[in-house]
Amino acid sequence: MMTDTDQDRDARAAGQLDRLNAQLARMRATQPLWADLPATPLESLADLARLPVLRKSDLTQMQAGNAPFGGLTGGPVAGLRRLFVSPGPIFDPEGRGHDWWGSAAALRAAGVHPGDVILNTFSYHLTPAAFIFEAGAEALGCPVIPAGPGNTADQMVAITQYRPRVYVGVPDFLKIILDKADEAGVDRSCLQVGMVTGAALPDSLRAELAARGVAVRQCYGTADLGIVAYEDGGPGMMLNDGVIVEIVRPGTGDPVPDGEVGEIVVTRLSAEYPLLRFATGDMSATVGTGRIKGWMGRADQAAKVKGMFVRPEQVAAIGRAVPGCQRLRLEISRSGEQDRMHLLAEHPDPSAAAALADKLAEITRLKGSVEVVAPGSLPNDGRVIADLR
Repeated sequence: MMTDTDQDRDARAAGQLDRLNAQLARMRATQPLWADLPATPLESLADLARLPVLRKSDLTQMQAGNAPFGGLTGGPVAGLRRLFVSPGPIFDPEGRGHDWWGSAAALRAAGVHPGDVILNTFSYHLTPAAFIFEAGAEALGCPVIPAGPGNTADQMVAITQYRPRVYVGVPDFLKIILDKADEAGVDRSCLQVGMVTGAALPDSLRAELAARGVAVRQCYGTADLGIVAYEDGGPGMMLNDGVIVEIVRPGTGDPVPDGEVGEIVVTRLSAEYPLLRFATGDMSATVGTGRIKGWMGRADQAAKVKGMFVRPEQVAAIGRAVPGCQRLRLEISRSGEQDRMHLLAEHPDPSAAAALADKLAEITRLKGSVEVVAPGSLPNDGRVIADLR
């Protein structure tokens, strides 16, 4: 018998599949970069795994060769609203339209109401974070104080005069603002809701902020994608409308089983900036229907061994070359002033060690030891390369 959860999942998937196929057809027709996309519609969201991954690290080279956005936008620059320069440099567009970045849902889930005054402490200089939340605030009917980061004396003046109910920014700066207000005798009791992202939110800090009167929720997003997921009181984070998220094995485009930690790959359903299987370099895992655990570290695990880089995609290639492999982890250490590599591989047959050692040397051009371990014994943390030096 189909449950409500099954129905919700199927309805969401069907709607996203329709939007995805419409976007693929539009990309194929209007963007030379995507002319080779499949001419027939995808039959399921799982078919996305057949398409290539676009890595964030590729954007700099693509944009240098085809300014300004590497051929990834769905229309002319004149049709965009804002043009950003993020560190890298990576050039990000903002399109026109209602809540273009998708932050309204995150703000609403955090407890933001129409008319609430928002203290926005993200930077308004060349990068999009402040504007991501500005757009959501406008969609909800909330006035915004464009405070930016730092300048705590002026923040105190703004709090006193405008009495904002909502803080938007990184969690650490919210604590600084509360500390400065208490030191200066400023009444900051108006601040009751925090929408935070861009830095870790330890449980201890969340508890401290709550004890001081500010209920904090966090969201996950990037300058390229907008808001991908947000806390709503359920387990982990709810995936935002307008994005399709896959969790893949780092260094590959291969989806991992539900609940296993891997790299976040996002397809953004946007006419102006339709990113297809965009690998963020961030780690997470699914947790129920339409939800992820949130940010769980970086997938960029490249390490230099004896002067040569070893990358997650090489470890993945070793696993593919030896049938029966499950999780692999390459541990790098120092012994006798020498770099050492030790490959741990989940495999049901201990004799696979010899073939794995051959492939390790062939693919990395470096020798290392191999240990075959029982399937399911390696940690489910997404770590493919562990640099222990």
